[in-house]
Amino acid sequence: MTSIIQYITTSTQLNESSVQNTLKLLNEDCTIPFISRYRKELTGNLDEVQIAEILKHKDAFETLEKRKQTILKALEEQEVLSTELQAKIEATTDLISLEDLYLPFKKSRKTKAEKARQAGLEPLAKIIMSQNARDLESAAYNYVKGEIDTVDAALEGARHIIAEWVNERSDVRNNIRYQLQRFANISTKVVKTKADDEKAQKFRDYFDWSENLSRIPSHRLLAILRAESEGYIRLKIELDDEAVLTKIESRIIRSNSESAQQIQLAIKDAYKRLLLPALSNEALQLAKEKADESAITVFAKNLKQLLLGSPLGEKRVLAIDPGFRTGCKIVCLDAQGDLKYNETIYPHPPKNDTTGAIKKISSLVEAYKIEAIAIGNGTASRETEQLIRKIRFKTDVQVFVVSEAGASIYSASKIARDEFPNYDVTVRGSVSIGRRLQDPLAELVKIDAKSIGVGQYQHDVDQTKLKQSLDLVVENCVNAVGVNINTASTSLLSYVSGIGPKLAENIVNHRSKQGPFTSRSEIKQVPRLGDKAFEQSAAFLRIKDPKNPLDDSAVHPERYAIVKQMAKDTGKTVDALIGNSSVLKTINLKTYCSETVGLPTLEDIIKELEKPGLDIREQAKVFTFNQNIKTINDLNEGQLLPGIVNNITNFGCFVDIGIKESGLIHVSNLSDSFVSDVSEHVSLHQQIIVKVLEVDVARKRIQLKLHK
Repeated sequence: MTSIIQYITTSTQLNESSVQNTLKLLNEDCTIPFISRYRKELTGNLDEVQIAEILKHKDAFETLEKRKQTILKALEEQEVLSTELQAKIEATTDLISLEDLYLPFKKSRKTKAEKARQAGLEPLAKIIMSQNARDLESAAYNYVKGEIDTVDAALEGARHIIAEWVNERSDVRNNIRYQLQRFANISTKVVKTKADDEKAQKFRDYFDWSENLSRIPSHRLLAILRAESEGYIRLKIELDDEAVLTKIESRIIRSNSESAQQIQLAIKDAYKRLLLPALSNEALQLAKEKADESAITVFAKNLKQLLLGSPLGEKRVLAIDPGFRTGCKIVCLDAQGDLKYNETIYPHPPKNDTTGAIKKISSLVEAYKIEAIAIGNGTASRETEQLIRKIRFKTDVQVFVVSEAGASIYSASKIARDEFPNYDVTVRGSVSIGRRLQDPLAELVKIDAKSIGVGQYQHDVDQTKLKQSLDLVVENCVNAVGVNINTASTSLLSYVSGIGPKLAENIVNHRSKQGPFTSRSEIKQVPRLGDKAFEQSAAFLRIKDPKNPLDDSAVHPERYAIVKQMAKDTGKTVDALIGNSSVLKTINLKTYCSETVGLPTLEDIIKELEKPGLDIREQAKVFTFNQNIKTINDLNEGQLLPGIVNNITNFGCFVDIGIKESGLIHVSNLSDSFVSDVSEHVSLHQQIIVKVLEVDVARKRIQLKLHK
C-alpha cells in the first residue's frame, strides 16, 4: 500500500524528509508563505511553488484514498471483495486504474448485457469465449426460450455479454488509451445553419479543422471547446478504427472458428458502442485538464506580474475615468488613497467644454497639491491624455495611463459599497483607478482575479482549480510585499498569512476603536487572534515608525532575540545595527546556529537588516504613446511604436499601442531564436518598442514584432 510520502516523492521527485516535514507543517495549519519564508531548515529550503506542489499532491492522494474506501465498502456490500482484488485496489496510485478495477462490479440494470444475463445467456457467452464449440448453432439452440425466440437472438444476446467483458478488460482499455494518446485526431465541422452568424466569425478558423489531439496547443483546444459549447461546430475524436480492432482481436481471438466470428462481432460492438465513446471522452477530458493547467499557469504568472506592478507610493493623485457623452469622472485622493473631492467634466463631444475642463483640472491640481494624474485606459483615454498634456501646471505633475480592467466590477461590489456608501459607481470606479496607481496590489486584491483581464478562456477552465491557483498567487504576492497593518483594507489583510476574512474584519474594527497599532505585540489584543494566527501573520504585518525598528521589517518576532544578541556582540544597539552593512558583513552567522535556526534563516535576517521593509516592487514610470497614432487606420507596416504589454498567452503577448485595438506579438516574433516561454521575453505592463508587421483593418487585427 503506497503511503502519502511515497506518493508525493514519486510525483514530485522532492527529498523525502523535506516532504515529510512540509506535510507536518501543513497539517498544523501553517500557510505556504510562512513555511517557505520561516521554516527553511525543516523544508530543505523549498520555495512556494514546490510547497504548493506538495499540497496539490496531498489533496490528490486524499481524494484517491477516499474513493478507494468508497469502492471497497461497495464491493464488501456486494460480497465480491476478494483478497486479490483488495490488494490491487490498495496498490493503485491513480483514479483511472482504480475505476477500471471497479468497472466490472458497477453494473446498471438497463444494459444490453444485463438483459441477456437475465435471459440466461451467460453460459452461451462462456461457450463462445472458450472457442472450443464444434457446433455453435446447436449450442445456441439450447438457449432459445422465452423472449429469446431464435438462434440469432441468442447469439446476439451472448455477444452483448462478451462485448461487456471486452469493455471491462483493463489491458484492452489501456491499449486504446495508448492509441488515443499517441494517434487520436480532434476534428471539427461547422454547423451550417450557424456558419454566417456574426458571433461565430471569431471561431472561423475552426469551422473545418483537424489536428493531433496530443499536440494541439491549449489555447486552440479551449477555443474549439468553447465554439462547440456555443453550438457553432461539432467535434469528433478519431482513430484508425481498423488498426485498433485488429490489436484487440489479436489479444482475444485464438482460432478461425464460428465462435471467433461471433467474438469478432462482439469486439466491434464493444469498441463502437462502449469503448470508443467512453475512452475518447476520457482522452478529451484529459486533454482539457492539460489545457486548463496550461491556461491557469499563464493566468497565474500574469496575475503575479500585475499584482507586483510598480506602485507610485504615497502621493496625492487626481484620477480620471474618461468618457465622451457621460463626461470624465474626476476624483482627488490624498496620499493614503482617501477620497477628498469628486466632479464630472465634459471636455469631449458632444459638449466640447475643453476650456472649462482645463480650468477645473488646473484648479484642483493646485487646491489639492496633486503630484500625479491617473487616466483610465478605456473609452476617450487618448483624447483625455492629450487634453491633460496641454495643461501647463505650476508644479511638476506626472501623468500615467492606468488599466481599467475590473474597475467596473469593483465599483459595483459590496466592498466598494461598504467603502463609499454615499457615492455612485462612477465615483468608485475613478477612485479605483487612482488607487491602482498608488498601490496596484492593495487595490487589485478587492477584485475577483478572473475579472482583471489577464489570460485567456478563464471562464472555460476548471473554476475550482483556477480559484485555488489565483488565490495562492494573491496570497504569495501580498505576503512577499508585506502589509501596513494600520492602513490596509479588510480585503488586503484577509490575504495575510494566518489571517483570513473574519480576523481581517476584527483587526480593522480594533484599529478603528483603539487607534493605530504601535507594536507587533499589540496585534495579540485583536479578538480571536490567537498564538497560531500571530505566529503565521506577525512577520508579514508592518508597523510604520515603531518603537522597535524590527516591527517594520520581515524579521519574525520569534527571532528578535537573535538580532538583539547580534547587536550586543557587535557593540551596537539594534537601531544602529539596521542598515549598517559594514558591521553586518562581519557577523559570523555560524555562532548563532542552533537546532531550530540554521544558515538559511540567519542569511535572510542579515538581508532584511541591511534594507528593512524594502519594497520588492519597482517604482512606477511615466510612459507616453505615439501621439500621432489615434486609430487603427493610422498604422502602417514598418512603423516603430512604443507600447505596453497588457496580456500574455502561450502563443504570444498583446500590446497596447494607444488605440482601441491591442496588437499581437506572436511567439514567433518575440525573438529570432525559438521561444518556449513567452514570460521569459516580456512581462505584464512592461514598456517596449514594437514594429508593425501587418494591419488587417476589416478584422481589426494588428500583427507586431518585438523590436530589440
